[in-house]
Amino acid sequence: MDEFSLIHRYFQRPENSPASSGIRLGIGDDAAILTPPAHHELVISTDTLISGRHFPIDTDPYSIGWKAAAVNLSDLAAMGAKPHSILLALTLPEANPDFLEPLADGLFALCDAAQVKLIGGDTTRGQTLSLTVTALGWVPTGQAILRSGAQIGDLIVVSGTLGDAAYALQHLNNPALDPELKSRLDRPTPRLALGLALRGYASAMLDISDGLAQDLGHILKESGVWGQIHLEDLPLSPTLAALNPEQRAALALSGGDDYELCFTISPSKFAILQSVWGDSSPPLNVIGQINARDHNKNEHPHNNLTVLYQQKPFILTQQGFRHFE
Repeated sequence: MDEFSLIHRYFQRPENSPASSGIRLGIGDDAAILTPPAHHELVISTDTLISGRHFPIDTDPYSIGWKAAAVNLSDLAAMGAKPHSILLALTLPEANPDFLEPLADGLFALCDAAQVKLIGGDTTRGQTLSLTVTALGWVPTGQAILRSGAQIGDLIVVSGTLGDAAYALQHLNNPALDPELKSRLDRPTPRLALGLALRGYASAMLDISDGLAQDLGHILKESGVWGQIHLEDLPLSPTLAALNPEQRAALALSGGDDYELCFTISPSKFAILQSVWGDSSPPLNVIGQINARDHNKNEHPHNNLTVLYQQKPFILTQQGFRHFE
């Protein structure tokens, strides 16, 4: 199967009304053409997933396609952007229909749920399976939620539960592994509705991909503030809650692959947000607060973050995922 046949068979789908969706031209030309909404800014994110590095080699192809789209849409959610479309650059060791069909199904399953279109990309042959997705979305001018807006006195809030994917990765060969935890690793859910709901509420935000401690550190550094979180307040699934504090901390703070949202917000705005968000999924949990400085900063020199457990400093032995360590 040549490149063009592969694209046409697995990744090119007819658009019912491309003009109304902001797509003037999609797959089939040298580049796509989009029509931006009036008074909006374009938000763009790119992530690469490599077999054996970002997902286990034996991950099923449906989950690979799903996750490739999910991790990029999660970045848009973290900016408060409404996702619009994606591009896919795919490197394949071989063009195997038994692999490509479920891969495309997984990709489109998430895209359809998010009302996102695949508008272009590239395919090539290489020794290692690799998927690079570029996600595009819109946000009203000036309303994107950045990492640099955290204010002293803000609460630190996270969505969902933490550490599930990291736990699943450690227990892949355990037949008793909870399928829900396995799904958190293979098919994460980008928090798109929450990202949109946080416009006008969150002062700073990002998605948790490399571990809460490391990612929250980016907000603290960009905002020029210190943060303090409480280990006992981290939202955990029952499986992780049953572990000892050191195990819980390693997974929830440093494990990565959560794709939950971490944001800062004033107490007054959080009270209003709670009345608006209510019992919607995912739940929101306050885990700490933003300070002018960290009184224990000598123990945490890297990212302005203090972790407390039962009101005593808890020393992190691992910060989070890093590609080149």
